[in-house]
Amino acid sequence: MRLASIIAASVLVLAGCGTADAPTTATPGASGALTPIKLQLQWFYQAQFAGYIAAVDQGFYSEQGLDVELLEGGVDIVPQTVLAQGKADYAVAWVPKALASREQGAGITDVGQIFARSGTYQVAWADSGIKTAADLKGKKVGNWGFGNEFELFAGMTKAGIDPGKDVTLVQQQFDMQALLKKEIDAAQAMSYNEYAQLLEAKNPATGKLYTADDFSIIDWKTEGSSMLQDAVWANTEKLNDPAYQQQTVKFLTATIKGWAFCRDNAEKCRDLVVAKGSKLGKSHQLWQMNEVNKLIWPSTGGVGVIDEAAWKQTVDISQTTKNQTGDTVLTKAPEGLAYTNDYITQAVTAAKAAGVDVTGSGFQPATVTLEEGGA
Repeated sequence: MRLASIIAASVLVLAGCGTADAPTTATPGASGALTPIKLQLQWFYQAQFAGYIAAVDQGFYSEQGLDVELLEGGVDIVPQTVLAQGKADYAVAWVPKALASREQGAGITDVGQIFARSGTYQVAWADSGIKTAADLKGKKVGNWGFGNEFELFAGMTKAGIDPGKDVTLVQQQFDMQALLKKEIDAAQAMSYNEYAQLLEAKNPATGKLYTADDFSIIDWKTEGSSMLQDAVWANTEKLNDPAYQQQTVKFLTATIKGWAFCRDNAEKCRDLVVAKGSKLGKSHQLWQMNEVNKLIWPSTGGVGVIDEAAWKQTVDISQTTKNQTGDTVLTKAPEGLAYTNDYITQAVTAAKAAGVDVTGSGFQPATVTLEEGGA
């Protein structure tokens, strides 16, 4: 299937949302029973979601009167659609993907911007001459599609490159084999996942693992085309219900505790993720935990609080950047309650009162040694 067709199909999937009524908010009974909650994750179990896994394991959700069930994601699962269809109470999703779904009618609101920074890279070989987005002109450029390509297209557009004419776009698998085999010149990678896969691979010329010196990285934060990623989304209509409002504050309070725990106990959270059934190895998950922490901490305004400038940049890019077929992510500015800091601010205050470091101002990333294959 051609890339344009795949991306067009993914936009339709992202846009889709059911008309089923959202379930009513459960409340604890007189016996003190926990309120059942379903959280739809964006992808398979990995350290990208360690804070939620830790909040379940450490009892932070149950402390708030919540019995949280984590719903694992996958290739064919669109979390914001699951939420909009009433099959989950909350969902984790990238902001531009979720905004595309909102424009098509999904009633969802960003209530907690857990990742303050983007983790998306475009990676090339160090000797390729590719150092910036402008260097991609005339190259074979890999990307996953499915809404993951927006920052890449924005970066190329900003550099004066037409994604539809000036590069050869290649549909990339969710691994780095095409780059390792030199079938493409630059590959899409998350700092916490696929980039590590390169450093876990053996250089056949030396018999040793590749190092960072073997590759060059285009970081969209540096290029000025980064967009907000993992956020907690809630059901917009249900936010009119005081019980759901209170539940949201409690859910976010426990979530903050979970991510703070993983900041301070990276190896413990690595073990929790591995025990949850992740197919990725221990060194890979520790790398991922460390890199994910970099995207969250420090958080000067309090973890999860949405930065208006970062939100505006994401929306502006979504409205102005065209893909190879000339389409933009959004056709107009988001309408209605696209995001709110009301609940996360209350949660930050509650977590801080409970003794949680909600800014992580002293956070220092660790140095992680990767093993072959991420073992």
